[in-house]
Amino acid sequence: MSSRSEFYVGGRWVRPGTAETIEVISPHSEQVIATVPHGAPADIDAAVTAARAAMSGEWGHTAASERANVLRRLAVEVLKRGDEVAATITEEIGAPVADARAVHVDYAEPMLDYFASLAATVDEMEHRSRDTERSLVRRVPLGVAAAIVPWNGPLLSPLLKLAPALAAGCAVVLKPAPETSLTAYLLAEAAEAAGVPDGIVNIVIGGRETGEYLVTHPDVDKVSFTGSTAAGRRIGALCGERMRPVTLELGGKSAAIVLDDVDVEATAAALRSNMFSNAGQVCVADSRVLVPAHRYAQYVDAIAAVAQSFTVGDPHDRATTMGPLVAQRQLERVEAYVQSGLAEGARVVTGGHRPAYPDTGWYFEPTVFADADQSMRIAREEIFGPVVAVLPYRDEDDAIRIANDTDYGLAGSIWSADVEHGTALARRIHSGIVAINTFGGRLAAPFGGTKSSGIGYEMGPEGVFAFTRLQSVTLPG
Repeated sequence: MSSRSEFYVGGRWVRPGTAETIEVISPHSEQVIATVPHGAPADIDAAVTAARAAMSGEWGHTAASERANVLRRLAVEVLKRGDEVAATITEEIGAPVADARAVHVDYAEPMLDYFASLAATVDEMEHRSRDTERSLVRRVPLGVAAAIVPWNGPLLSPLLKLAPALAAGCAVVLKPAPETSLTAYLLAEAAEAAGVPDGIVNIVIGGRETGEYLVTHPDVDKVSFTGSTAAGRRIGALCGERMRPVTLELGGKSAAIVLDDVDVEATAAALRSNMFSNAGQVCVADSRVLVPAHRYAQYVDAIAAVAQSFTVGDPHDRATTMGPLVAQRQLERVEAYVQSGLAEGARVVTGGHRPAYPDTGWYFEPTVFADADQSMRIAREEIFGPVVAVLPYRDEDDAIRIANDTDYGLAGSIWSADVEHGTALARRIHSGIVAINTFGGRLAAPFGGTKSSGIGYEMGPEGVFAFTRLQSVTLPG
């Protein structure tokens, strides 16, 4: 991996305002693989100024067709760098090399193409009338958008903010997570090669202080943040003080409700990605699996077998199906939750430890808890690791009660042989996404949570409209 010494601001590579740097560390080797500059307030100032200038220039009035073309050119350049991006993601977050391209990279092109197709919807105007009253309602880009993204989606998380913002006609200042700085640089190179107009995409790396300075910058018009609930509350408060529109995609403690009409072994196998994708470091992970009480032992054994089927190890080995956690702090967090579960009376069925191999790296075994209940921390708090609690329920009403007994409301799933019944039952779940016999959301549908899982929506047309404001033009009667 190559170290970096500049930021991408205003369509150019510029020297940072300070000599301070950030070390990018491999979660497999625990060694520094590169250094990047740490953004100072002056760097954020320069990036916001460049974005504001772009909005004041031609971009602020660019036709939908050109905005769409920019996104499609960006998709081409990202695709050209697909192998390099995938290899970088493996180095930065320990994603298994067999998954890095398919899971983290290949979705970028259809994502960018989809948002390109939505650019025209922003320019549509609606005529409204009532008796002799006439109005014209249109959408206007908000302006300069601050986008702050986490490390667990090194490429897709930035694009999930950049793409709708550009489709809406905004300019963006992106602050990636320090852990995945190198992937962000490859994205900047793709933007430059794609001929994205100067100042439309600006990328500055930094920690929490850099992010907070960006959030509170007086020339920022919109903030979009993905990360922890604690950080989201802070950002929401700062934006509230400034009457600044904000989208917050935060944590989750999702439940998979398994109904009594499905096969045990097949359903447990189908839940594999829901429970353990990205070593459980996914905000929509189904970390609680709710199963019929009279089949509890069967499900515990079946889910434990799924956990045991993972090959934990060196992410560069194509036989590996689960890599390390992203950082030592994340490993220590997971270990602490496992100890908490044991102390509160839950039982580890499988996992619960660091594996014997590899000798280095922040690895943790896929872990399944039984005999847990909703009062325990492992069933209430987001762990963000490969830890699942299997919980019994008496009947469907009890399952709904347990699923909703959480401070979060991001996602979840229902597993049933009767899709119509599962769909009807989903209405009673207090979460933004409920998947029926599958996992997660879909690009064309809004993605967002309720309660402590956030405010606002990404994906779908709603994700584009989040970067616009409505304007009503009153016409003569």
